[in-house]
Amino acid sequence: MESFLAYTINGLVLGSTYALTAIGYSMVYGILELVNFTHSTIYMVGAYLFYIFVTLLHIPMPLSFLLAILATGAVGALNERITIRPLRAKNRPKFAMLICTIGTSIVLQNVFFLLMGSETKQYPTIAENQSIMVLGFHVTVVQIVIVVSTVLLLAAFTFFINRTKLGMAMRACAQDTEATELMGVSVDQVVSMTFFIGSALAAVAGIMGCMSYRSVDCSIGAAIGTKTFASTVLGGIGVFLGGVLGGLVIGLTEVYTAAYIGSNYRNITAFIILILVLFLKPTGLLGKKVIKKV
Repeated sequence: MESFLAYTINGLVLGSTYALTAIGYSMVYGILELVNFTHSTIYMVGAYLFYIFVTLLHIPMPLSFLLAILATGAVGALNERITIRPLRAKNRPKFAMLICTIGTSIVLQNVFFLLMGSETKQYPTIAENQSIMVLGFHVTVVQIVIVVSTVLLLAAFTFFINRTKLGMAMRACAQDTEATELMGVSVDQVVSMTFFIGSALAAVAGIMGCMSYRSVDCSIGAAIGTKTFASTVLGGIGVFLGGVLGGLVIGLTEVYTAAYIGSNYRNITAFIILILVLFLKPTGLLGKKVIKKV
């Protein structure tokens, strides 16, 4: 029983990083119906910026955390302004923007590869080697911070989406961008803020994930990208709560599979569940069937 609880904590920690990253996928798809493949690389950018601020510039951790989040959000918004918005303005097809996000992802990854090198680096963390006893097993302080932070951020994000003017504008754009524009809302500004917030959440996930594993390298974006996209599809692409649920399901499935079946099968089991769910409910766990008006 103690082992099961320990595996559950590990699964929740892993699933939390997937969930925070998946929100960005869902937000962008909900408004633009675009899968932003740059988003997984943004995860890596946020993690590396924190590493640079703390290790190379010797800025205190709390300030570095805040600066890394804001800087990563700015990178995401700048990416949208430079690469996505011109294509939208010219009414280019969705696949053109999709290809553009793939190209931007490759460029960002290679920029950090040139700047930071290919070797894995030890990542700074809070409360190093500190843990507390919970129901008979050790839980590290970093794991507790990750889970608690995820819950608080999701609660704050839910309040933001449902109770603020910008949040309501985002939901309106997700319903109908043309009607929202006619109501006097700047869709360009809403999309830009969507990229900023999604990128900032990806940065939080990247920083906390690397703190948990105590390492960072240029491949972490590609490594998490497939799992995060799968989480988004599993929960219901375009539904941010669906992305959260999908991330937790895949995180727990991976850990349970590695513990009780074998680490070589952790990825297979997660994707088998994804395939089965899509067979039974193609829109995902929380997705709804979209009726297109003609």
